[in-house]
Amino acid sequence: MENKVIISSKFKNITFGLIGIGIIALIVGFIDNPQRTWANYLLNSYYFLSLGIGASFFLAIQYISQSGWSAMFRRVPEAIGSFVPVGAILLSLVLIFGVHSIYHWSHAEEVAKDELLQHKSPYLNIPFMLIRYVIFVGLWVFMITLLRKFSLLEDIHGGTEYFVKSEFYSKVFIFILGFSFTLGTIDWIMSINAHWFSTLFSIKNFVSAFYHGSATIVLMVIVLNRFGYFPQLTKYHLHDFSRYIFILSIMYGYMWYAQYMLIWYANIPEETIYYTKLVQGGWLFPFYLDIIINWAFPFSFLLLNKIAKNKNALLFTVIILFIGQWLDLYLQIMPGSTNVNAFGYIEIGTYLGFLGIFAFVVTRSLSKASLIPQNHPYLQESLAHKTH
Repeated sequence: MENKVIISSKFKNITFGLIGIGIIALIVGFIDNPQRTWANYLLNSYYFLSLGIGASFFLAIQYISQSGWSAMFRRVPEAIGSFVPVGAILLSLVLIFGVHSIYHWSHAEEVAKDELLQHKSPYLNIPFMLIRYVIFVGLWVFMITLLRKFSLLEDIHGGTEYFVKSEFYSKVFIFILGFSFTLGTIDWIMSINAHWFSTLFSIKNFVSAFYHGSATIVLMVIVLNRFGYFPQLTKYHLHDFSRYIFILSIMYGYMWYAQYMLIWYANIPEETIYYTKLVQGGWLFPFYLDIIINWAFPFSFLLLNKIAKNKNALLFTVIILFIGQWLDLYLQIMPGSTNVNAFGYIEIGTYLGFLGIFAFVVTRSLSKASLIPQNHPYLQESLAHKTH
């Protein structure tokens, strides 16, 4: 049953071409508009890093819940998670070289005349933020590498020893992620608006990472199936994937509404300033488009079982969610960093460049081991999955 994904030269050339477009867009962008370019760099580096984190969280949940249906597809979230070390390096560049272009609190002269920023400065300062970044990323890379190691050893030795270890360390991993990713989101995204704060912001972004990371897994599984891999993929597997997307769309919608509703109801100026800029500052259309794409569409579309089990319909849904994740982060980053609602060569080129890196790293990892785990204890259950 061992089979490895073969990456064609054509596909590699496409990824290199996308990377080349991204490099050109960044070079021209830094010359033309450095602040907007750094904001887009932050958006895309966080975007793809969050997909890796979300897919890794999905993998850990499968181990903890001892899910049998998903055993066959385990190598896909492992491959997506392999982007985390690369994504971490890419994100670190904006935190080192682009920090003054994005973060208001990074300017000492601004802190000196702002009482609130002075109050936050023991925590919100560049050296301490970089220390936290190294710790968080180091823990993520260590845990992702450990789970990958156990997975490959299980292929060789069989038995349940490495599955038990993976289950235990997955419990450790989700605890680490729950703490560190939420704090990281505050550092890298919410602190762009240093005078604003929300107790739901971090959990909303964590849910979003899990949501869109899961969508990425579904996208890759269906695409691989179209190329002849995963011939055992059935409508029952698709239905389980759809249920993940469906329930996570509800969680996303709830977090979006809860954050907005609580701030609107309390009507406290230091909180409402965030939404006032979005609603009255020329961002109204993308603001409502965000909740339509990330909640209303997948929720209503996947309600019907026939659609939820349809390969083409599910593929269409997750592609739309790729756009939704970008739009969500665009609204979180651009109003506070550039205050310009623009979409041009910088946005398109930067995204394509990061997409090329992501596709190259993930597919390369996918080709390094058997696509279907050889000795997973629940593999036969996954291959014979029929429960709906």
